[in-house]
Amino acid sequence: MPEGVKPPESIYNCIPEKERKIEKPPLYMSKHRPAVLLESKSNKDARRTMGPAKIMVSPPDNYLKKRSTEARVCKNTPPSNHVRTVRKPPVPLRTEVPLMGIPTKKACLNTTVMVPKKPHPTIVDSNKGSKQLLENSGLVPKYSRKKDYGQVPEYLLQRNEEERIAQERHEDFLKEQREQASMKNLSEEERQAVLETLKKNWDKVHHEYQCLPLIIETLSRKTHKLRLEEAMTQLERDINLFERFKTIYIPSN
Repeated sequence: MPEGVKPPESIYNCIPEKERKIEKPPLYMSKHRPAVLLESKSNKDARRTMGPAKIMVSPPDNYLKKRSTEARVCKNTPPSNHVRTVRKPPVPLRTEVPLMGIPTKKACLNTTVMVPKKPHPTIVDSNKGSKQLLENSGLVPKYSRKKDYGQVPEYLLQRNEEERIAQERHEDFLKEQREQASMKNLSEEERQAVLETLKKNWDKVHHEYQCLPLIIETLSRKTHKLRLEEAMTQLERDINLFERFKTIYIPSN
């Protein structure tokens, strides 16, 4: 109702309205509530820690004495920072004679003689004197003297064999396809029979085309007319092809 326009007065507006009480549905209470409360209470009482701890109390005669809680150290044990040393054997006397004539297989001369180490040959590759090993420089025939030098690796032989097998399978497949797609010559009787069938089909489609009304307004009739025209055009091409060429090849299958 627009502003400024008041509703008509009525005597019924003076009657006081009754208060509407909203009734709420009863609160849901599970039937397992008492059992759950009882179980939780029993478990809680088992782990209660309030109050003095229930432990064994020592008797009155076993009272706490002075220095009874200190760690005791044994008198014979050495301190932790003491390092125990092992005594070496004493120096032999001048009067003691060493053991002689003990047989041994050890070559003492070979072990005492120092063999000088043979230096690796190097090469200088710059005017500043930088050196490198001659073996890694590429000037020494290292790989050409191997036993398998110049031989075809095993993986290449295996790959060539797989390629040869795949090529043979491909050639067999192409040969089979050529045999299946081989052409055969159409005889004169068959050519005339096909030509007569094409002309009969053209006459049938042309007769259906002539029966169409002169005025075509609907979409379905227009589509039907186009389809008949395309069929007659294709039949005319086939008839012209069979009339022009006397030798015709068709697939054997």
